[in-house]
Amino acid sequence: MKKNTLLGLGNILLRDEGVGVHVVNAIKKRYTFSPEVEIIDGGTMGLDLLPFFERADKVLIVDAVDFGKEAGFIGMIEREKIPSVLNSKLSVHHINLSDVLFAADFMGIRPSEICLIGVQPKSLDVGLDMTEEISGKMDILIELTIGKLKEWGVECASQSLQRSFR
Repeated sequence: MKKNTLLGLGNILLRDEGVGVHVVNAIKKRYTFSPEVEIIDGGTMGLDLLPFFERADKVLIVDAVDFGKEAGFIGMIEREKIPSVLNSKLSVHHINLSDVLFAADFMGIRPSEICLIGVQPKSLDVGLDMTEEISGKMDILIELTIGKLKEWGVECASQSLQRSFR
């Protein structure tokens, strides 16, 4: 059975660069999903992400992206448009994501649907805390991510709602 994969990317040691990982980890705490959903903290795994692409029908990526806009700008890019955005690199792991997409195409394992939800970072300086501009966008990023998963037919149950019915 093919899976739907939610993939958070980024380096949490570089302030806003880790936003994708923070979003995915927050979603893991707040929601439950059916078994066909795989939630991955992809960090800066690069080509080690290929097996996740191979077994997925749909992949939703959350990451810091250099849109050339103001800090906190959020964009959604789908399918073939993703590699063209990644030509503008923020850090080394973006080169690897672009390489993963190229390798997945070359190997014939590219998922049928790929979507990237990105936010323009303010700071890539060394530090564990995201800037206020980016941490203030967390709820919006989570809502967009859950909305996209629901659009793909994924059932997302809020853990707080589950507890209130017990």
